[in-house]
Amino acid sequence: MKQEISTTKTGGHTCPWWLLFTFDNPLRRLVHDPQKILRPYVKPGDTVLDVGCGMGFFSLGLAELVGKDGKVIAADLQEQMLAGLQKRAENAGMFERIQLCRSTPDDIGVNEPFQFALAFWMLHEVRRPDLFLQKIHRLLVPGGQFLIAEPLIHVSGKLFNQTVLLTENTGFHIVDKPKLRASRAILLGR
Repeated sequence: MKQEISTTKTGGHTCPWWLLFTFDNPLRRLVHDPQKILRPYVKPGDTVLDVGCGMGFFSLGLAELVGKDGKVIAADLQEQMLAGLQKRAENAGMFERIQLCRSTPDDIGVNEPFQFALAFWMLHEVRRPDLFLQKIHRLLVPGGQFLIAEPLIHVSGKLFNQTVLLTENTGFHIVDKPKLRASRAILLGR
């Protein structure tokens, strides 16, 4: 059963969908293994958000971790990304665990609570990070966690530290600073 994807026009500075194939491939698992990275934070039955999900590199790993009783909300600006994720999820037999959500440049498009959120290599593309973080904070259940990872290649230490300050001003607290290859990362709690 296919889910309908909105055709609302997107905007802002986003990585083009066709470029995703350069880093969303089987070799990437050697650097960023979704199971290894996310297993400490996600348990069966959870509802989780993969925001800026692309074609589902992490969404599929999250779907395995939440199990048949959990749900992954996969949100992205680009219809091509969501269509690619849908095809991958159907081929993997996990589409029933994944809810596709078409975001806009000004809204994630999600309005239900979740226990865990992931923003992997995408926060630097958000037009209004303050509003983005406020929305995540509002929907994350008390005790929930939010993992942000940004690419070393695009995000300087100074810019990442400004992001961390913004998260703290939004009401998050720092839980950990996990070591992720080629990334600057922070685990936040609510």
